[in-house]
Parts: sequence; C-alpha cells; structure tokens
Amino acid sequence: MDVLAAADDLRRRTLVEMRQPLERLIYLASTRDYNTGLYYHQGLAARYSEEAACEALAGCHREAFEELVDASLEELVHELEAYLQSTRVAPRDFIVAWKGLEPYRVAVPVGIDSLSSELVFSNLKVALAILESRLAARPEPGASRHLSPVQ
Repeated sequence: MDVLAAADDLRRRTLVEMRQPLERLIYLASTRDYNTGLYYHQGLAARYSEEAACEALAGCHREAFEELVDASLEELVHELEAYLQSTRVAPRDFIVAWKGLEPYRVAVPVGIDSLSSELVFSNLKVALAILESRLAARPEPGASRHLSPVQ
C-alpha cells in the first residue's frame, strides 16, 4: 500500500510538471543508482520508506518508458522538441550530444525487454534526425526573411 501512495505522491508533487514522457523518463532515470539499479528520492523515502520510494520510482519509470514504446514518430519528434526546449541548451549542441552520446540508452528502466529498448532507440534516432532536419530548415533568429538581390 505504501508503494501506491508513494507513486501517487510522486505523480502529484514531482511528475505533474513534467508533461512529456521523455522528460519523465530522463528525470526518473537520474534517480537510479547505476551501480545498484536502485532508485532513491529523499522526500519520498522520508514520507514512506526507502523501499516504497524505490518501487514507486521504478514503476513510474517503467510507465514513462512504455509511453515512449507506444508513441508514433511524430509524437517522439514532439517529445524531443519539448525536451530540448526544457533544457535551455542550444539546439545544435543538443542534437550533437544526443547523436553522439545517446543518453536515452542509460535511461531504460530495469527489466525492460531488449526488443522494446531497441524499438525506442531506433525510433528516437529517426525522430532526432527529423528534428534536426526541421531545425535546419528554420531561419536563424535575426536573419532577414527577404533577401534583396545584389546589384
């Protein structure tokens, strides 16, 4: 019962501001210790228990991942764009880092089957390429919209 209460608390207090599953996935992955695979959130652990907090975080992490498994490519492009905007990182830097580092690979919840993981990885790569193409097609801020002919 504590796990359900902790998960509800997490959704109401912390995750409510994170409207996109990708943002929630990245955040929840950051609460996991990569050496043990256990999740920790000080506020939840204090209100419930470390075990309940860990299980609640793991469950919400899986939920966010499953939303990405079910997402269309267009939805994933939107997810990436919204996440990019929330980071306040220059779009070019974001694209370079995500193509090179593939940070989504370490954000997969424990126990997810490899087929689902590879599907999300593949779809995120395609969505990233689409986003990169769309960003390249946008005019630079401050650039003139009308080019006058050179005389």
